[in-house]
Amino acid sequence: MNQSALYVVSTPVASTSLQSDLGRALERDQFELHYQPLYRVDQGRPYIAGVEALLRWRSAGQLVPPLAFIPTLEATGQIVPVGEWVLQRACRQVRDWQLAGQGQLHCSVNVSSLQLEQVGFAASVRRVLQACGLPSASLILEITESQWVSDSAQVKACLDELVSMGVRLALDDFGTGYSALSCLLRFPLSILKVDRSFVSGQPQSGKLHAICRAIIGLGCELGFEVVAEGVEEAVHLDFIVGQGCHYAQGYLLSRPLPPTELQRLFN
Repeated sequence: MNQSALYVVSTPVASTSLQSDLGRALERDQFELHYQPLYRVDQGRPYIAGVEALLRWRSAGQLVPPLAFIPTLEATGQIVPVGEWVLQRACRQVRDWQLAGQGQLHCSVNVSSLQLEQVGFAASVRRVLQACGLPSASLILEITESQWVSDSAQVKACLDELVSMGVRLALDDFGTGYSALSCLLRFPLSILKVDRSFVSGQPQSGKLHAICRAIIGLGCELGFEVVAEGVEEAVHLDFIVGQGCHYAQGYLLSRPLPPTELQRLFN
């Protein structure tokens, strides 16, 4: 049994071991970032317009699946310091790519509702941007739709401050939460990400086809930039382009890559 398999065993011993190992992972420099390209697909030939930073944990020489450790980071509150590390590392890396010739590149970073609830989070984002020189418009913070269930006045104030700085906000996994439509009205969003389940299930499912078409149409009608996730086949890409979708992510275009491998795509 490999190391990653050990972490998904649902026992108190495994859970305690996981929490202990994760608690030391940051100081041991075991986290790394992979980047999945985001392609602009509505302006002729697709091109890389941005990257999404994705957290990876290398433990005992192996990459642990994200679903095997990120929920634990959330549950223990460790997502706050780890999330700050992700933001710093991602912004610095994307600024380096901009200075090396990818001037149009933007950076998407996933944030937890726990981070948004921290007093001073927006100020810390401002400091990171200033320290690395990344324009605020080049940063997109992605929040998963289901996290809006526990929204608060603090979160709303934080989002408003981030937007006033020029940072853009994206609603991730749209269609999988409980308050999707109200989120579009209540929060200062500018980007809508269609959940992969509505994209990758096509064209086998007529219902998914209809839902995906409706979501893209709604996003465009409301003035959002729309991103389709889970584009794994040419038929998926053809469909979303035909519906007026702006951006696409998925294995058809590129898997998440370490920085050195992604650099080859730029070259």
